Amino acid sequence: MVNTKEFTNRLQEIIEYYDLTASSFADKIEVGRSSISHLLSGRNKPSLEFVMKIVKTFPEVELYWLLNGKGTFPKTETPIPSENLGTSSSAKASQKITKPENDLFSNPDIHLENKYIPKLSNKADKKISKVIIFYEDGTFDAFEN
Repeated sequence: MVNTKEFTNRLQEIIEYYDLTASSFADKIEVGRSSISHLLSGRNKPSLEFVMKIVKTFPEVELYWLLNGKGTFPKTETPIPSENLGTSSSAKASQKITKPENDLFSNPDIHLENKYIPKLSNKADKKISKVIIFYEDGTFDAFEN
């Protein structure tokens, strides 16, 4: 469970880090200004939507740090080692990324032909004599010609 007082301190730290006012922070993450005020005063608890908007808008904010206070802020990225999975950097440079010719998103040129489909029966001789409409509540209406 999120400790509201500690969450409020971390929220205040984010606002100060970006040198924003509570109002401008609310505008930036697209929430009501009163939401920020209520969170900072301890009146309300943060919703999942609110937390996710912060993480989406400010990629430097680590979700685990924001919720639990564990981790770092701002988020530090660790570099990927050059020897990834035993492949040397020279071997990586010589590899070419190829796109499959037919995938789900490619738009191949498809030529469609309009074929004539003969009528199986002549429905011009038939006329509607009665239409019945059934409703979800169990009633129905019948219309006759």
